[in-house]
Amino acid sequence: MAGAVYIKTYGCQMNEYDSARLADLLFETHGLVRVDDPSRADILLVNSCSVREKAQEKLFSDLGRLNEWKASRPGVVIGVGGCVASQEGEDIRRRAPYVDFVFGPQTLHRVPDLLADARARNPRVDITFAELEKFDRLPEPRADGPRAFVSIMEGCSKYCSFCVVPYTRGQEFSRPFDDVLAEVAALAEQGVREVTLLGQNVNAYRGRRRDGRTADLATLIGYVAEIDEIGRIRFTTSHPLEFGETLFDAFASERKLVSHLHLPVQSGSDDVLARMKRGYRVDWYRDKVAKLKSVRPDISLSTDLIVGFPGETERDFAATLALVDEMRFDLSYSFAYSPRPGTPAAALPDDVPAHVKAQRLAKVQALNLEHAAAISRRMVGRLERVLVDRQAPRGRGDLSGRTENNRVVNFPGGGEDLVGRFATVEITEARPNSLRGRLVAAEAGVSSAILEKREAAIS
Repeated sequence: MAGAVYIKTYGCQMNEYDSARLADLLFETHGLVRVDDPSRADILLVNSCSVREKAQEKLFSDLGRLNEWKASRPGVVIGVGGCVASQEGEDIRRRAPYVDFVFGPQTLHRVPDLLADARARNPRVDITFAELEKFDRLPEPRADGPRAFVSIMEGCSKYCSFCVVPYTRGQEFSRPFDDVLAEVAALAEQGVREVTLLGQNVNAYRGRRRDGRTADLATLIGYVAEIDEIGRIRFTTSHPLEFGETLFDAFASERKLVSHLHLPVQSGSDDVLARMKRGYRVDWYRDKVAKLKSVRPDISLSTDLIVGFPGETERDFAATLALVDEMRFDLSYSFAYSPRPGTPAAALPDDVPAHVKAQRLAKVQALNLEHAAAISRRMVGRLERVLVDRQAPRGRGDLSGRTENNRVVNFPGGGEDLVGRFATVEITEARPNSLRGRLVAAEAGVSSAILEKREAAIS
């Protein structure tokens, strides 16, 4: 069967990874090509996210629009996956009977079978926790540009009071060490030069090796760095409690590991952190950051923040603002609290008025934007190593890439074909959402250098 699949993805980078792997799977099993226009697709899929406010309502609103496409094209099939699917299960089909199948984050590898059943008029819901079966059944990943995500573990066992992940993706489990390395190597052979190692609590990674030993995240980073084609390594998302000594050592010694870290703090108030069940105090977080800066002085930090958590007082919020001002985060993913069904925090009185949450969120975001703009301005005049990943969207022959601290830089390409390569770029201007630069030098293609080395060894 040939045709096209449309996948609408919400939420985290893990969902982006899952959607990409699902597209790989359906291409292998059914020859389906991924498209961005639902009107051209035979299969319409939504990969949902529970973190979004009013996630269920927005999902059903999207499904209603997709059903319009389905009604106009006989034979079109609709499937729903992701964390909302894991939460809602059969309720999705009860509310939207035109949905043909439902799958969870751990059962996306079963979508071909669910699709076959749907076409046979046997709609099914499969939201079980299959753990490693998912990765064993997925095909080799296909690269889409020089940057790629690689999921190394899933689930979380921290049970923060506001978080749905343990209930929608299950307990922590790590992929085998050698399987992860094989996936990274396969991507590198296809031109990937930067990998982001993914997990809901990625620095809790404990992957089984073939010899029976266990490798932690720092060990994995060291081995990934040995793959010559890989020039840059990131990882996300981290829980501060799992940030151990070996990771400090990795930042001190491994230059392929970027000088950028996402380390969610969630609040600047000890009382709020206690109600969130985060397991640390603000001073402990400060000490962790100070130690990190001592081994990697140029590190840039991003974070997650929740304002208006149950019981948050003006004093608590002032402590959060003070921490944001002190830490000078490069970026913060900040949200006004809204309860997630099934989480312990959902049983707490949601006692911060909506207008107060909105005011606090606006203050946090404005302060963070101020700091981010200052960081961008300080980058003007610097030479930055940029991974060129595409032509700049506005044309003019410009190229676009990202710095180590994950800022987009647009610059004239000078007629060179640099996409997929690293380049040294001087930053000439800081703009609201990007940087402007000029090309100073382009690095030789890594694969060419490896080929020369191999040819020299043969001769």
